[in-house]
Parts: sequence; structure tokens; C-alpha cells
Amino acid sequence: MYQELIKKEKTLALIGLGYVGLPIALAFAKKVKVIGFDINIDRINLMRQGIDPSNEIEKSAFENCDIEFTNDLDVLKKANFFIVAVPTPVDEHNIPNLIPIQKASETIGKVIKKGDYVVYESTVYPGCTEEDCVPIIEKMSGLKMGIDYKVGYSPERINPGDKEHTISSIIKVVSGCCAESLDTIAQVYSLVVMAGVHKASSIKVAEAAKIIENTQRDLNIALMNELSIIFDKMNINTYEVLDAAGTKWNFLKFQPGLVGGHCIGVDPYYLTHKSKKLGYESQVILAGRVINDGMAEYVAKKILQHIVQFTGNIKEAKVLVMGVTFKENVSDIRNSKVADVVKELKLFSLNVHLVDPNANSKELKKEYGLELTTAIANDYDAVIISVPHNEYKLFDDAYFSALTKQNGLIADIKGFYRGKITSRPYWTL
Repeated sequence: MYQELIKKEKTLALIGLGYVGLPIALAFAKKVKVIGFDINIDRINLMRQGIDPSNEIEKSAFENCDIEFTNDLDVLKKANFFIVAVPTPVDEHNIPNLIPIQKASETIGKVIKKGDYVVYESTVYPGCTEEDCVPIIEKMSGLKMGIDYKVGYSPERINPGDKEHTISSIIKVVSGCCAESLDTIAQVYSLVVMAGVHKASSIKVAEAAKIIENTQRDLNIALMNELSIIFDKMNINTYEVLDAAGTKWNFLKFQPGLVGGHCIGVDPYYLTHKSKKLGYESQVILAGRVINDGMAEYVAKKILQHIVQFTGNIKEAKVLVMGVTFKENVSDIRNSKVADVVKELKLFSLNVHLVDPNANSKELKKEYGLELTTAIANDYDAVIISVPHNEYKLFDDAYFSALTKQNGLIADIKGFYRGKITSRPYWTL
């Protein structure tokens, strides 16, 4: 398979061209023949023009790529090595929503042939690939894993907005259903991953490795958030505490914050869901989730308390929220906890204005029923710097003073302006 791919006698396909799938597809397309498959024709048309719908990749990245973008199953049938990078979200009850990965498996089942390979990159609980996805492929195709085709799992490590830790520069975990498939999958990924590959002993091990990467971060951030709540009651600045503790060589440097996005706030639920099915109720992991999911309400209440103290009529109070994407320097608003903060504030009839240099107002309206403001006022009772985009780095004390009333609160969620705000009350996690 490897030799045939590099000779362009066979074709690699990427199924799902979001913020994970597209960069992987383009990286491979500089080495082998690639089919980029997505069910969204509008996204396909943009990518055919060299435009990334997620606004993560420059137009130049599409140059010198041997890739065909399509939503046509007949085109997909030409592929021999399939990589699946579709979303794996949770529903409103935090139960894993496997529909996208199940649909992708059905698609593969319709086009797979003897001798083909399938590698899943979507984040799932241990066992999902072999127990949930493979049976769908086999039912649709009539083929048997290990006999007619090979399966592997290689968890994605794409970090939106991060131009340093790219697919080529970070070690890639790979796994296969047998020794032969493991070696082949490792060879194929080595074409684009210059940092090297780590061969996991089984597909389940690779799935588990991915799920705990983000679970570990979630728990550490939850600890920081709980500490920030405690230290706030003690009138101690959390960041000053972390600076002091961070002087020890083995102190882990995490910070408090709103935990949103597609990974850290979602993946732990996949692990606890599987754990519950096996008869074990998670305690530590879910405790961390409770803390992090509750931070939006906590932040909103801190803002409200300040406004109640200094404003006679809450319904006349105005709040400016700076940044609505799920993290800094990206345009993605999905699973943004900033929206939760805004909704909490609006429960008390506060007039909330939103600005963000990277977000799209139409998408924000569609996703949350919120819109970006077109005109910033100069009499806010509070300004929340919720996402410290690079564009905000030029702002100073005078800028925020001009936006706010005399007792207007500057709520700096990530401590970006710590030590720089002197003319207004200042608060941070």
C-alpha cells in the first residue's frame, strides 16, 4: 500500500474536511494523490477555490497539492486508504453523539474494496473503532476486517490557531488491527509527520491515549478554576499565586479559564460514558467537568455583583464582551463558553454588547441567537475581556477607561492585562 501510494498508483482519501481533516489532506496532497471528501457542498466549493471555510489555513497551502475535493461517492470509490476525521460531539445531556462517525463508516462501507485501509482520527472512547465503526463497515460492504481490509486508529492532534504545533512537527500516535497494518499505517503517516510516529500496541490503547490527553488538561484547568474561586474569597490574586508556585521545577503551569471548544470540554464525557457502561461511575473526571461547566455562571455572577453594588438600575446597565470565539486567534465559535456567560447576564436583563475581530456575526446569530455590535459605547458598567485575541494586545488602561463609567469593572478572564489596569476596578479569575 505504501509504495503504491507514493507512486500515485493508489489514492488516499480524507473524509471530513473541518479544522482537523483539511490540514491533514493538504499535507498528504503534497506527497500522494488525495481525495478530499465532505458532505457539505458549500465547503467543497470554497476549498476548490483554495479557501479554508474554517479560516485556519492560508490560500498558499492549497498550492502544489494533488487533491480533488468532492462530495460524490463515485469519486470516493477511487480511494484505497481512507482517513476519517469527522466531529465527535456530545448531545445536550453530554452523551456521545456518534452519528457523524457512524455515517462516515456507512460511507466507507459503500465504497471500500478488498485490500483497502481505514484509519480513524476522530476522538472516541476506547473500543469505539472496533466495536461501533467496524461492524457498520462490514454490514455495508460484506468484507471482514483483517481478512479483506485493514483498520487503524491515529488520534488527531490539531490545535486550532497554533502555527507552531502542526501535523508535521508533533509526534503522531498510530495503531493497527495487526502487525502488518501497524507498520503500513506508520509508514504512510511518516510521509507527512517529520517528528516521527509512536506505535501503540493496539487500537484501544491509541484511543485511550487520545482521550486522556484532553481529560488530563480538563482536570488540571478545573483545579485552577476551583483555586481561583477559593483565592477570590481570600482576596488573593490567583495569577500571583501561580507565579510564585511556578518557581518550583515540577509545578505544572496551568491557568484558570472558560473551557470550551471541541476537545477539552467534550472528550472527557466519552471516557466517562464508556466507564459507566462498564459499571464504574467516574468521580474525579466528572467533578472536574462540573467545575469547568459552572465557570460561565460564576463569571456572570461576579459581574452582576459588581453592577448591583455600583448601579441603581440593573436593567439600564451595559456590559461589553470582548471575544466570543472558543479560544484566542481563531474564528470558531462552536461550544464557546463565552456564549454561556452572555446568556447568564441576559437572564438579569443586562444590555450586553459583543465584539470580536475574528467571529462572524451571522454564524453567531445562527449558533446562539446573538449578534456582534456595530458601535461600541463609552459608558459600560463592565467590560469582559473573555478571549485575548492578538488584536487586543495594543489596548491599554486609557482605552478601557474611555469605554467605561467611573466604577466600570474590567473583568479580565485570563489575566491578560494584569498589572496594567489602574484607573478602573479590575478583576480576573
